[in-house]
Amino acid sequence: MNYIIYFLITIAILVFVHEFGHFIAAKISKMRVDVFAIGFGKRLFGWNKLNGFSFGDLPDDFDGQGNTDYRVCLLPFGGYVKIAGMVDESFDVKFADKLPEPYEFRSRPTHQKVFVITAGVLMNLLLAYFVFAGINYFQEKQLAKTTTIGYVAPGSPADKAGFENKDKILSVDGKTVTYWEDAETKIYIDNIVRDLTIKVDRHGKEVTLNVPRKTFSQDVSKGRPLLPDGFKVSIDSVIKGLPAQKAGIKKGDVFISMNNEPIESHAQTTYIISESKEKTIPVKVLRNQDTVQLSVTPSKDGKIGVMLNDQFTGPIESRAMSLGEAMWTGVTDIGRITSMTFTMFSNVIRGKVEFSSAFGGPVKIAQFAAKSADTGLIPFIYFLGMLSLSLAILNILPFPVLDGGHFVIILIEGVMRREIPVKVKLAIQNVGFVILLIFMAFAIYNDILSL
Repeated sequence: MNYIIYFLITIAILVFVHEFGHFIAAKISKMRVDVFAIGFGKRLFGWNKLNGFSFGDLPDDFDGQGNTDYRVCLLPFGGYVKIAGMVDESFDVKFADKLPEPYEFRSRPTHQKVFVITAGVLMNLLLAYFVFAGINYFQEKQLAKTTTIGYVAPGSPADKAGFENKDKILSVDGKTVTYWEDAETKIYIDNIVRDLTIKVDRHGKEVTLNVPRKTFSQDVSKGRPLLPDGFKVSIDSVIKGLPAQKAGIKKGDVFISMNNEPIESHAQTTYIISESKEKTIPVKVLRNQDTVQLSVTPSKDGKIGVMLNDQFTGPIESRAMSLGEAMWTGVTDIGRITSMTFTMFSNVIRGKVEFSSAFGGPVKIAQFAAKSADTGLIPFIYFLGMLSLSLAILNILPFPVLDGGHFVIILIEGVMRREIPVKVKLAIQNVGFVILLIFMAFAIYNDILSL
């Protein structure tokens, strides 16, 4: 039940912020907004200035006369703003046979259309920014006082760039680093746009590494980011009937070693398991201060049926940020996450990363929302910021139904200096909506399989 409640709260906040962007931009541009909806499908209840509060659908001949109907609909997986004279998610094209009215979207110049269609994405970006900057400012930042790398995945871009386990990062492009977060910010942000020169201490010897652009974002998108030395990997949950439970692995166990290799990170654990399909390997865990020796045989698809949790156990130092530092860190957070997200999209399209491991549907969103809320208010707010940024990135993609698809159509019409026929735009919307439903169904199916 908690999952459902937190899912609805999360979706309601994010959709409201996004659609409010479209709504306020349309109002500023003097366009008529007929509907502001949370959810899709049948109208459950709502309010407008003419009828007041009411349940169910409005009459077919209802004319709001420029007054917006604020409503909640049956399917709580999104929302929309119905702007007069625009082909959108409502698929209402009754206006097509009439001459454009001054208050309609279709009668407005290109720059106003662009302003309205991109306002939702901008609002989601602003929400994410203020969440990241606000948390950085109001909560003391917990910094890992180490720059030693715990684990480098074999075959990963970082491995190919020359990094090794236990390398201590000394400097990035000549700038000395003291905390892991400082090194992380430099390598994940700066490496997006340029090659880096990184000096490391390797067994007492200084080694210089030349790192090609986007090396680190590739690692993160594949779920194997560089992590500092000092992480422990514990078991969050064990799935009944799968290899881990059969081997005697329990919730709360901490992996000490696997296949005789000391465990340093989640990525390392996943790598060892995936490379040991249908092979019995030794596993050593810490359970209530006792060391327990077990053996497990991963399935043929390279899984043992556990949810893992990384926890840093190394030295921590608290540091308060100035307002300026917090504001700039909010910008770098958005840049870093956006770059990693687009790299992930690219890797999924090219078949380098499985769809199921890259995307989550409503079930996963609900799980993460509930888990973050159980941890505390700040983690839940941070989760909202992350999801808001993800929604902005997803919506700007040039795909029918999404804002990016509308944006492309607006640009084409601007170049052509005439409107694309409504029937063509409606067909594009219909195809896009069907594909989006299939995408959502597939995401939900993967969510259920991972339960």
